[in-house]
Amino acid sequence: MSEKVAVAMSGGVDSSVAALLLQQQGYDVVGVTLKLYNLDGPGEANLPPNYQGCCTLDDVEDARSVCRRLGIPHYVLNTQREFQSQVVDYFTSEYQLGRTPHPCIACNDKIKFGHLMERAAVLEADYVATGHYAQIARGPDGIVLKKAVDESKDQSYVLFGMGQEQLARTLMPVGAYHKDEIRWMAEGAGLLNAAKPDSQDICFIPSGDYKNFLKQRLATVPGDIVELDGTVVGRHEGIEYFTIGQRRGLGVAQGEPRFVVRLEPESRRVVIGPEEALMRDQMWVSGVNYPLGSPPQGPVDVNVKIRYKSSEAAAVLYPSGDDALVRFVRPQRSVTPGQAAVFYQGDVLLGGGTIEPGTEPSKQPSLENGLPGDLPAATA
Repeated sequence: MSEKVAVAMSGGVDSSVAALLLQQQGYDVVGVTLKLYNLDGPGEANLPPNYQGCCTLDDVEDARSVCRRLGIPHYVLNTQREFQSQVVDYFTSEYQLGRTPHPCIACNDKIKFGHLMERAAVLEADYVATGHYAQIARGPDGIVLKKAVDESKDQSYVLFGMGQEQLARTLMPVGAYHKDEIRWMAEGAGLLNAAKPDSQDICFIPSGDYKNFLKQRLATVPGDIVELDGTVVGRHEGIEYFTIGQRRGLGVAQGEPRFVVRLEPESRRVVIGPEEALMRDQMWVSGVNYPLGSPPQGPVDVNVKIRYKSSEAAAVLYPSGDDALVRFVRPQRSVTPGQAAVFYQGDVLLGGGTIEPGTEPSKQPSLENGLPGDLPAATA
């Protein structure tokens, strides 16, 4: 009897081809569309022209049409309550704390590889599959998460929260192909969404205007805009409207360019300074997850990404329980609290966690290889 797989189908071409490939490989495939957020009804008339997301009735219908074409069952699961509490509420609360969140990471961790896996068990599915551009492979120490063949589309960054149990039950077939190959396969199979554009921006903010989204949901607290020396140079409506490295929209004229260097949620201050003040030679990372299940022994050389679309930076990783100290070989610009820091060795994802403010941990962890002041500097 064929193994059964529940494919998370957003209505896009990648998840559709994932279902196609798995069907061709002999799996018993069912399509599952997650209803994450309500963009239907009267409000949908206000969506931007050519909006490409995953939360409209058209997206659900696209997924259903693909399943009909493939001759497989299609289910729609309502996960709006979970998505609201674990993704949208997290998104807004992080901004209130002066942090810049990445909601796709929370969605993957809590919804797709949390609730969907639970629901898939009800469907008696052996596996969950997605259209992510990443690869899952068996290594000498366990199952590893690897970059996609098409590194320009690689999505492993947003999947660092996966563990061995999840990896063992997950399939990501499109990660072995380039994007143009995926579209070619969709066209060859007669899938109606073969040319559908990729989804963009944050799915629950179709306008892309996150500041307006926050204004509608948060009671903002104004505060001071200050220079590094504490000199007050202006006022702001709320720290949630700023992010590290921001230059535009500060509302201050200081002669030389000024950038947001730090956000202070306790005092509600936005600290600005020259561009060189954005550079950091190390950072602390909390809630670190290692897909293999345990941290590497001692300091290890890694390449780290501090933003989804950033280039990798050479660094030394010093694991410390659930936290880690990262020392860059060369200083990095705009290291942003709330964003993910993801560590790689070659094409293997070693681990990842959340960037914390400043260069010191909120509580000093004990490091097996010495306190932070005793650690050797990273070298090229």
